[in-house]
Amino acid sequence: MTEPYILVLYYSRHGATSEMARHIARGVEQGGLEARLRTVPAVSADCEASAPSVPQAGAVYASVEDLAHCAGLALGSPTRFGNMAAPLKYFLDGTSNLWLSGALVNKPAGVFTSTASLHGGQETTLLSMMLPLLHHGMLITGLPYSEQALLDTRGGGTPYGPSHHAGSDGKRALDEHEIALCRALGLRLATTASQLGAR
Repeated sequence: MTEPYILVLYYSRHGATSEMARHIARGVEQGGLEARLRTVPAVSADCEASAPSVPQAGAVYASVEDLAHCAGLALGSPTRFGNMAAPLKYFLDGTSNLWLSGALVNKPAGVFTSTASLHGGQETTLLSMMLPLLHHGMLITGLPYSEQALLDTRGGGTPYGPSHHAGSDGKRALDEHEIALCRALGLRLATTASQLGAR
């Protein structure tokens, strides 16, 4: 039997969302659980999965089994017109067997996003990622206002989950508040999973 882990599952196009995922993973580890970083391949109209079977760099591609056996989930995507990116949606659309079996019921989940513009649909993207998780029966954990960075941020950050303003060129680094909120979500997921008897 494997040790409980929090799956940090994301899609990242220019690197900001993957950087957020790494900070969330650090928060998970601070909470005493393993963080398992996974990504999904790009998709296109011509080919459902338009990437090699193994990524050239970074996290490996997620499997449905990674999701089935997690003790909790952090789900991240850049914003696409106020919604999650298609590759992540494509992956989630393939999880109906987990829904049928109830594999994710009562497991904690949180969401995170990055946008090019300051108010480029961060909150609607976070909400769009919550919808399939609610259908799976997961317990959504946001960020309470007891997190001081949520009050101090001038970049990203919402009570629905961590967010990041990457700038129009995608090169704005995460600031101290955005990093703190990412780590807070990871810690909260690990703590909640442990309190629920992580399995």
